[in-house]
Amino acid sequence: MTLSKAENGRTFNIKSVEGKEKVKKFLFTLGCYEGEEITLISRLAGNYVVNIKDSRYAIDESMAKSIILEA
Repeated sequence: MTLSKAENGRTFNIKSVEGKEKVKKFLFTLGCYEGEEITLISRLAGNYVVNIKDSRYAIDESMAKSIILEA
């Protein structure tokens, strides 16, 4: 399941990050990598507010589709 299909308020473990190398590198700088926990806080106008390592970030839908979650 991708982050774009996740429920608000739930915490998941990241299974993998897919997509273009530029997107993968950017998400890695946010702390978004395999095995890390991620919480989807909310969806607002096509942007996803997530919590990674006690920090909140807003990412767009294409990045949310790059994040594969464990079921």
